Amino acid sequence: MRRGLRFVPVALLLAVLVELAAFVLLGRAVGFGAAVLVVFAASLLGLVLLRREGMRAWRGFRTAAQAGQPPGRQVTDGLVGLAGALLLAVPGLVSGLIGLLLMVPPVRRLARAGVQRTAERRVSSMVAGDLFGPRTVRVRQGAPQPTPRPQPEQPPVVVDGGRAIEGEIVEPGHH
Repeated sequence: MRRGLRFVPVALLLAVLVELAAFVLLGRAVGFGAAVLVVFAASLLGLVLLRREGMRAWRGFRTAAQAGQPPGRQVTDGLVGLAGALLLAVPGLVSGLIGLLLMVPPVRRLARAGVQRTAERRVSSMVAGDLFGPRTVRVRQGAPQPTPRPQPEQPPVVVDGGRAIEGEIVEPGHH
């Protein structure tokens, strides 16, 4: 995880440069005042959507939890919506465009599926099942894979010269 974090400052600097270049290009095309208005309007729209998406995500999570269904789909959809609204709210043309794209249903579904796949890879199968419900698995036909040969059993470790020790098994917390 730490290896990827070292690139964050470089990525942020690159994002700022791309935003600045986009603003300058728009400013040259439509004028500085119009470019500022576009950025301001996008940020205002992002703030409105941020509240709406937050409430929508919370309602979806609550509904799934009350119905006893896995909340993962609603949570990931809410996260994608919140990320889109946040990108719109942050002043910038490129981030605003990406945020706006995340609000479009087909793009949102693709992003949600990507977030879900990433989450499933990073957590255990049990947790992924609890979050997202049963998984669908693709099975590909092909040549059968060789089964690994069983390893020879190791002899048991004998403690105390092999004598039986009498005693009682006490589980933790039960005295």
